[in-house]
Amino acid sequence: MNKKRATWTVAGLAVALVVLVYIAAVGIGKTGTGAAKNIILGLDLSGGVSITYQTVGDDNPSAEDMNDTKYKLQQRVDGYSTEAQVYQEGSNRINIEIPGVTDANKILEELGKPGSLEFQLTDGTVVLTGTQVENAQAATQQDNMGNREYVVQLDLDSEGTKAFAEATTANVGNVINIVYDGEIISAPRVNEAITGGTAYITGSFTAEEAQNLASSIRIGSLSLELEEIRSTVVGAQLGQDAIRTSLIAGAIGLALVVIFMIVVYALPGVVAGISLLIYVCLMLVALNGLDLTLTLPGIAGIILTIGMAVDANVIIYARIREEIASGKAVKPSIKIGFQKALSAILDGNITTLIAAFVLNILGTGSVKGFAQTLALGIVLSMFTALVISRLLVNALYELGFKDQKYYGTAKEIKPIDFVGRRKMFFIISLVLILVGPVMMAINSAAGKGALNLSMDFRGGTATSVLFNEDLSIDQIDAEVKPVIRDIIGDAEIQTQKVAGSNEVNIKTRVLTVDEREQVSAAIQEAYGVEEKAINFETISSIVSNEMRQDAVIAVIVATLCMLVYIWFRFKDIRFAGSAVIALLHDVLVVFACYALVRISVGNTFIACMLTIVGYSINATIVIFDRIRENLNLMKKATLADIVNASITQTLTRSIYTSVTTFITIAVLYILGVATIKEFALPLIVGVVAGGYSSVCVTGGLWYVMKSRTASKPAK
Repeated sequence: MNKKRATWTVAGLAVALVVLVYIAAVGIGKTGTGAAKNIILGLDLSGGVSITYQTVGDDNPSAEDMNDTKYKLQQRVDGYSTEAQVYQEGSNRINIEIPGVTDANKILEELGKPGSLEFQLTDGTVVLTGTQVENAQAATQQDNMGNREYVVQLDLDSEGTKAFAEATTANVGNVINIVYDGEIISAPRVNEAITGGTAYITGSFTAEEAQNLASSIRIGSLSLELEEIRSTVVGAQLGQDAIRTSLIAGAIGLALVVIFMIVVYALPGVVAGISLLIYVCLMLVALNGLDLTLTLPGIAGIILTIGMAVDANVIIYARIREEIASGKAVKPSIKIGFQKALSAILDGNITTLIAAFVLNILGTGSVKGFAQTLALGIVLSMFTALVISRLLVNALYELGFKDQKYYGTAKEIKPIDFVGRRKMFFIISLVLILVGPVMMAINSAAGKGALNLSMDFRGGTATSVLFNEDLSIDQIDAEVKPVIRDIIGDAEIQTQKVAGSNEVNIKTRVLTVDEREQVSAAIQEAYGVEEKAINFETISSIVSNEMRQDAVIAVIVATLCMLVYIWFRFKDIRFAGSAVIALLHDVLVVFACYALVRISVGNTFIACMLTIVGYSINATIVIFDRIRENLNLMKKATLADIVNASITQTLTRSIYTSVTTFITIAVLYILGVATIKEFALPLIVGVVAGGYSSVCVTGGLWYVMKSRTASKPAK
């Protein structure tokens, strides 16, 4: 790169940054496309539509049918938002809350009448009901000409398989109408008898048409038939103060990270700061462009990725300093630094991307939403670190910043005997992990429950109050919540306003009859509300058993996929095995934090654990990458010396990355509202645990595995 080209590069990046800031702040065109203000916000930030369904013809349906219906509805409304919530209200009602939308009538029209699907012959004879369809999904196959075509795949249960086999055998060449909500939505012709329980609907579909038909069949295949009894537009659960403080925390955290990087890395630190600003702007624009739903915990997650995004820059600049320290000139040091850092960055991020991909496919609800945001953050952070940072560093060098003082030199550190202290580290880890089950046993014996399960997991009570005046969310937070908190002794209180009225919905843990009476009396006395304006309903958990199972299965599959990838890349299953054990270590330490501090275990618990998994694997990969490199460079050294040298050489990177991530979350914890604090605290513990396990545990684990399986004992 010559000086002229360098000038154009710097100018181009400056213009790009200004344009990105403008798009993120204002947007493009009359609709403001790309602007942060147009990002779809969750119920906690902006409200949405609340729809309540009631079962038809059965006032006391079985728990199995209700759970099955809730689960299938959750899968259906995930198409509107991964942050949509589905939960049971009373004995025969199901409530759906969809964030980011305000047209209840449109949602109702698209959802149709759940549970009303039938497969009929042209004379009206019903051959199959929706409840006999286990699943419907869009798929692809090759037609007779070898071209790819979109189809809808139907999977039937045992009864449906038998009924459909009889019907299709007797009606080859005839049409079987699919009737949904009284209308024919598809009229496929039977080409042959279908006896295996799997059918394919063809018809020159586009991908969108196939997905829409599959969605309609899924919603119509519910175990129960439902009817809509009310729909409302609800306001945000959190006030403007909560959003404002979280955004301020993000800005302060970003500023502190940039300052830290400049102090530590000089000129490359400035480059890292610019890359981070570009990253944040790209993230905001992409969230809008991809229609991802953003919640308050989502804001926390983005703030966390600011700390994680700096990791690639740290790896690169540490490598550049090492090359300068070895006697190389600055220019080749920059080139070699980026080259040597590439494998660690790619392996760490691809490993996490694999996890995000699996979670997006197998997960539901907030797990799917988390996976999408995580994947987006990984891709953008790699782009800014490997492309933007590289262009800018090389351009600044050509513009005159050629002296070593602008880049710094790595100081030689005497190898620390991490391997020799491995038993001590293992004992510390074991003690930290055992805190979890011990505290759970103590809590359970004390009658408090092993864990402090939130409403998301154990359900609660929904209290509807029609006030005499229109209270703002901030007023509700400051005045109404304390009244209820003093009675029930629990800070987990969610509130929503019903748009266009004075009604407020309040969700708490399950209230006893006595507590309901006390809450009712207190509200009547404080606000002059009549008793008939206060109603109580028991609601089920939002995170159903099926959703929990989906999350567990998704995490297990994701972990196995990560293990296989690490095994493939490092050609040694011992690297993969010790990495997975370290991940389990970090998760169990954070779990112990939940049990010890009694942090509420809710929807954010799953996101928190997944964040820790994604964060920790990066640090471990960096150390393993250095061990792999040193195995070729230090052929005469003992295995212990190689491990100690590798951990020591990457120690500053491990510390700096942990510090930058810690800074962003700590600011969020200090300034955030109660909901955010409950998310930030275990993340802080996870960051510390991840840094500790990567430096003190993983190398020792790999050494033990390698030593015991080596052809000759390691010295």
